[in-house]
Amino acid sequence: MKCQVCKQKIEETFLGKIEGTIVKNAKGKKFAVCKDCQRLGKKELLAKLPQ
Repeated sequence: MKCQVCKQKIEETFLGKIEGTIVKNAKGKKFAVCKDCQRLGKKELLAKLPQ
């Protein structure tokens, strides 16, 4: 799985969970985000996601 913001590969644990988070945009579409991009503010993060 790749981060939707920086396009880097997201690490996964042995149970298949991602080391990052899933973020929803205003329309409810889900995007995977790595832990480095997760540190951005919510407004910045939502602005960088594809529409």
